[in-house]
Amino acid sequence: MKKIIGFTAGAFDMFHVGHLNLLKNARARCDYLIAGVNTDDLIAAYKNKHAIVSLEERMQIVGAVKYVDEVIAVDTLDKEVIWEKKKFDIVFIGDDWKGSERWNETEQVMKEHNVEVVYLPYTVGTTSTVLREKLLML
Repeated sequence: MKKIIGFTAGAFDMFHVGHLNLLKNARARCDYLIAGVNTDDLIAAYKNKHAIVSLEERMQIVGAVKYVDEVIAVDTLDKEVIWEKKKFDIVFIGDDWKGSERWNETEQVMKEHNVEVVYLPYTVGTTSTVLREKLLML
């Protein structure tokens, strides 16, 4: 029986329960989970923010999570580029992205490679942005 390979990616800055839930829920739907950690340059380009925790440390933290089988640095939002290197069967993303232009396009491209896009429940309440705001208030 073929092993199902899953992929998800994120900044994973200031690791919190929302990150853990994403990885846990993704791993429950595949046999092998690859977690991409976005590089500092990528975060700056698409979020217009700078990571608090270094890429190396974020990769160590994500790699230590028991649900993750492999961790890679990711320097593109283009899932097809990553798929060319890792040949995953499923890509996981939070359901807060469902219906967005970027993910509608991603769904179409991934379909061409027989890759399923699965939207997982977004954890409401805890985000890196909320944590940043709370730190600024201290």
